[in-house]
Amino acid sequence: MKNMERELVCPVCKEMYKQPLALPCMHNVCHVCASEVLLQHGYLCCDPTSEPSSPAATPATRSPRLGRRGVPKPDRLDRLLKSGGGDGDGAAGGRRGSAGPEEPRGAGLCVTPPRPPAGFGTYPGRKRGTVHPQTISFPCPACQRDIDLGERGLGSLFRNLTLERVVERYRQTINISAAIMCQFCKPPQLEATKGCTECKSSFCNECFKLYHPWGTQKAQHEPTPPTLTFRPKGLMCPEHKEEVTHYCKTCQRLVCQLCRVRRTHTSHKITPVLSAYQALREKLTKSLAYILSSQDTVQTQIAELEETVKHTEVNGSQAKEEVSQLIQGLCSMLEEKRASLLQAIEECQQERLASLHYQIQEHQAMLENSGMVGYAQEVLKETDHPCFVQAAKQLHNRILRATDSLQSFRPAATASFSHFQLDVSRELKLLTDLAFIKVPEAPVIDTQRTYAYDQIFLCWRLPQHSPPAWHYTVEYRKTDAKAKGLKLWQRREEVRGTSALVEYLDTDSVYVLRVKGCNKAGFGEYSEDIYLHTPPAPVLNFFLDNRWGFNRDRLAISKDQRAVRSVPGIPMLFAAERLMTSCHLSIDLVIGDVAITQGKSYWACCVDPSSYLVKVGVGLESKLQEWFQVPQDVVSPRYDPDSGHDSGAEDTTVDAPPPYAFLTIGMGKILLSHGSAFTSRDPNGCTVPLPPRIGICLDYEQGKVSFYDAVSFRELWECGVDCSGPVCPAFCFIGGGALHLQELVANKQERKVTIGGFAKLD
Repeated sequence: MKNMERELVCPVCKEMYKQPLALPCMHNVCHVCASEVLLQHGYLCCDPTSEPSSPAATPATRSPRLGRRGVPKPDRLDRLLKSGGGDGDGAAGGRRGSAGPEEPRGAGLCVTPPRPPAGFGTYPGRKRGTVHPQTISFPCPACQRDIDLGERGLGSLFRNLTLERVVERYRQTINISAAIMCQFCKPPQLEATKGCTECKSSFCNECFKLYHPWGTQKAQHEPTPPTLTFRPKGLMCPEHKEEVTHYCKTCQRLVCQLCRVRRTHTSHKITPVLSAYQALREKLTKSLAYILSSQDTVQTQIAELEETVKHTEVNGSQAKEEVSQLIQGLCSMLEEKRASLLQAIEECQQERLASLHYQIQEHQAMLENSGMVGYAQEVLKETDHPCFVQAAKQLHNRILRATDSLQSFRPAATASFSHFQLDVSRELKLLTDLAFIKVPEAPVIDTQRTYAYDQIFLCWRLPQHSPPAWHYTVEYRKTDAKAKGLKLWQRREEVRGTSALVEYLDTDSVYVLRVKGCNKAGFGEYSEDIYLHTPPAPVLNFFLDNRWGFNRDRLAISKDQRAVRSVPGIPMLFAAERLMTSCHLSIDLVIGDVAITQGKSYWACCVDPSSYLVKVGVGLESKLQEWFQVPQDVVSPRYDPDSGHDSGAEDTTVDAPPPYAFLTIGMGKILLSHGSAFTSRDPNGCTVPLPPRIGICLDYEQGKVSFYDAVSFRELWECGVDCSGPVCPAFCFIGGGALHLQELVANKQERKVTIGGFAKLD
C-alpha cells in the first residue's frame, strides 16, 4: 500500500489531500489549493479557512448558555445578497458572520470583483438573472487544461469523500497519524477522546460535556472517534444540499431530486445511483482483474520499454555522431574548396603583377635619364657606317615598340577581379534547407489504372510535396467473411517503381491491398486500403480468328489480333438502300481462335460506347461454322438467330439449351430483355449503362454462361447454353462498332512515351 502514496498527493501543494474536490476533468485538488489557484488568476473566492469550523469560532456558541439561541441556517451567497444597497450588504454580512457550525467548511463560491455600479457603496456579488452570467475557468494543474466550473465556481463541485477515506486509511497504515489534541482546552491541551461530526471538532471528555450540555439541541450530537477531517455522512448536492440519489449519464454527474426535475436535465438519461454504482463497480472489478491477471505481460512490456530506452540512448548518440561527422565532412570540403579558390586568385594576381611590372620597366626605359635613351644617343655618335647599321637596327626596333606602346597606351592587365566572384545563393539555399530526411507520405493508389484480371495490377503515386521513396512495400491479404480471424498480410518487399503485379491469387475472392514507401529515414504511412475482386474463374487467353468465315470487307482485325473494328464501307451503303424497302440487315461475326471443352473460363472485353450494335457471347463451334455458310444479308430480322438476347433459332424447343448466348450492346447501353426466359437483374428497366469492361464466364460442365460488369463484378445476366461440343467466344457486329480484348496483366509492360521532350509512363 506504500506505493499508493503518489495517487494521494495533491498536484498543487504536493501533500496528501485535505478535503479534495472532484473536478469535471476527473482530477482532484484540495479545496484550499483550488481557492488559492483561483485567487492567483484574479477570482475572488471565499476563504474556507475563515469560516467557522468549531463552536469556539463564533460568539453565539462560545458559551453553553447561549447555545439555545436559534442559529440561522446558511444559504447560497446569491440568496443572501438580495439587495444591492448598503443595508442589504450589511444584513448579508451580519448573517454571514453568524453562521453556525453546521455550515459546510468553505462554500467555495467564486466571483470576479465587478466594478461597483453607480449609486451603491459596495457590490459584494452578482445577482441571479443578470444578462451576462459569469463563468469560472479553473486551470487544472494535472491535465494543464482550463476547466469551466460554471457560475458557481467551486461551489458546484462535489467533495471526494471516498478519496478522503482512502487518505485516512493510508495515514493509519503507515503510522503517520499523530495524536489529536482537543481544540478547546486552554494550554496545556489534553488529547482528544471524542469527535463531533455536527460541530466538526475534536474534544476531550470535559470539553465535550461543556459544549454539549444536557437539555440543549447539541446534546443530541453523537460522539465519534477524534479525527482531523470531518466528513458528512453522505454525499450532498453542492447546490441544493440534498443527498444525491441519481446519476445523469448524459452529463456524467451525480444529481439530487431537485436537480433531476430541472430543465437542464430534460431528455437526459438519468439512472438511480445504485444502478450506476453496480455498473461502475463491475467495470472497475473487471478492469482490475484483467490488470492483475496480466502482471507477466506488464513486466514483459516494462522490460521491452527499458530495452527501448537503452536503444534510444545508444541510437541517439550514434545519430548525433553521424550528423557531426557529416557536418565536419562538409566543413572539410568547404575548407578544401576555399584553399583551391584562393590559390586560383593568387596565381592570377601574380601573373597580372608580373605583366604590369614589365610594362612599367618599358615605360621607364623611355625616360630621358633612362639607359635606352642614353645608349641611343651614344649610338648616334658612331660615324662608321657599317658599325652604325649593325647596332642601330636592333635599337631602332626597341624604340619602335616603345613608341607604339606610348601612342596606344593600355595597362597590360586589369585591376578588377570581378570574374572571380562566387554565386553561393543555391548553396546557401541548400544549406538553409538542410534538414533531417523525412519518411515518405502515404502513397495514393491510382484507381483508374489498378485492376484485377489474371493477376492484380496495382499502380500508385506519391503526393506532390512528399519526400522521395527509395522503394515500396506492397501488402495484400484475402478477405474472408466466413473466417473468424483476419488472414495475415502477405508482403512484397523492395518494389522499385510505382506499380506491382500480385500473383497466385484465388478466383472469385476479394483482396485488400495497401502500399507504403521507404527511404533512409524509414517507412512512411500506409496508403488507404483498396479492395479488388478477382474473376470468378481462371482467365482464358485467346486471339481473334481471321482464318475462316471472316468478312474482310466489313471487319478489320488489329495486327496483335486483340481488337476488331466494323468498317461497313460501300457494302453498307447498298444495305442502307435496301433497308428503305425490305429491311435488309448485314450481320458480321468473328470468333476466338480457341474452343472450350471443359471447366470454367473467364474473359473480358471493352466495347466502344459509340458502337451501333455489338453482341458478345459464346456459341457452339459447329453452329458457328454453319452460320458462316449462309448468306450474311437476310430478308427479315426475325431470321436473326440473335434477336435481343439470342437463344438460338426460333424453332428450338424450350427445354433444349440454345446453341448461342449473346449480350446485346448498343449506343452505350446494354439490353436486358424481359420477354425471354432469362432473368433480368434490372427490374426497373430494360437497359443499363455500359460499364468500362464486360466480363464473360462460361461454366462448361453446368452449361451456363454469365455476364458481369468486369469492374465491380456485378452480375448482369445469366443463361444456359448448349455445351454438347466445343464452345468458342463469339462477337457480332451490325453497323459500325469496335471492341478489344482485355490484355493479360502478366503481359502488361510500362511503356515510356515521349511527348514534347518529356518522358511519360503509359
